[in-house]
Amino acid sequence: MFTVQFVAGHQCCRSMSEATDIISTVEFNHTGELLATGDKGGRVVIFQREPECKTEPYSQGEYNVYSTFQSHEPEFDYLKSLEIEEKINKIRWLPQQNAAHFLLSTNDKTIKLWKVSERDKRPEGYNLKDEEGRIKDLSTVTSLQVPVLKPMDLMVEVSPRRVFANAHTYHVNSISVNSDHETYMSADDLRINLWHLGITDRSFNIVDIKPVNMEDLTEVITAAEFHPHHCNLLVYSSSKGTLRLCDMREAALCDKHSKLFEEPEDPSNRSFFSEIISSVSDVKFSHSGRYLLTRDYLTAKVWDLNMENKPLEIYQVHDYLRSKLCSLYENDCIFDKFECAWNGSDSVIMTGAYNNFFRMFDRNTKRDVTLEASRESSKPRAVLKPRRVCQGGKRRKDDISVDSLDFTKKILHTAWHPTENIIAIAATNNLYIFQDKFN
Repeated sequence: MFTVQFVAGHQCCRSMSEATDIISTVEFNHTGELLATGDKGGRVVIFQREPECKTEPYSQGEYNVYSTFQSHEPEFDYLKSLEIEEKINKIRWLPQQNAAHFLLSTNDKTIKLWKVSERDKRPEGYNLKDEEGRIKDLSTVTSLQVPVLKPMDLMVEVSPRRVFANAHTYHVNSISVNSDHETYMSADDLRINLWHLGITDRSFNIVDIKPVNMEDLTEVITAAEFHPHHCNLLVYSSSKGTLRLCDMREAALCDKHSKLFEEPEDPSNRSFFSEIISSVSDVKFSHSGRYLLTRDYLTAKVWDLNMENKPLEIYQVHDYLRSKLCSLYENDCIFDKFECAWNGSDSVIMTGAYNNFFRMFDRNTKRDVTLEASRESSKPRAVLKPRRVCQGGKRRKDDISVDSLDFTKKILHTAWHPTENIIAIAATNNLYIFQDKFN
């Protein structure tokens, strides 16, 4: 249905199917040349796009493993008698300033800044050190030589540069780098903190929705993001389905929002599950900064920053599940947090669903498509076939019944290349990369 068709470009599978190998976040860097994934075992795997092959001008570079490192380890909070999981909740790349790359990774409590750099030369010929780096006996040094740099096999070095800890009482759900390239924010269930990338021992609390009496708590923060161009603007979403735009120029504490985006509820559709399915699981600014994309359990919505009273566009992701909410509540699937993504031109949005399906919506043509990320349908260079879920009645040959959906296979984490039609889909412990079809 799309003018853009995706083919299976590369599939990266983890070696084991243990719980620690389940991918928990996916993120392209600002050029799209690097792609980072985090998993429940606290590991970060970085993939690098290979250069295009000169002998095959129509082939694009595939993504291969560039570096793997352990970002977080399991910890124990002895004061609260709580285990702190090593699971990577979010990864965010910093804009590249020099030859090295920097990224932020966070688990529930601690955010770390990592430097990723390459080394292909090593110094040799020291005067005061031997080949193994030990200091020589000065009495044996009888002549001086000029040390030289000699070529060596390329080595990717990953080193921790900063550790931002002890600022969150609740679980961190979002981190976002500011457009000033100097600060970033981290959000948990009740608070948002502003950090300077060079200062680890203090942060500024800019949003605090914690009530004096916790029994009065009615909503929590579910996601937060900085505006891509205006360093003073940020948005955060809540479990009540609302979005709040805050301007840091108005006050140091942004408890009073500048704009409140909220869709009035239709009383006729009110049910026991209304509040649960209206909870916003992800919010993303468009690249232009004009729109907001949100995802709740059943829909994806596009909001115009200039129109607060209702969303500009509503896309039904899997409305066929509306009749299944009771069983989805019983197996806890109703609490799954799906992410969403914009393409580079803000004309198409993408989000995940169950049965390893993911959905795309063209904002201009209003067409949509359901695609599947699976080993069977994702052989290299194979064109992805649209899938269709039917609720009853006549079924076409390749249709799948809503009763046959596998709710253990879910696409929660997706990412879109910043400029090209390349997407990354995390399906449990497999990473699928699909790219534009070549003519």
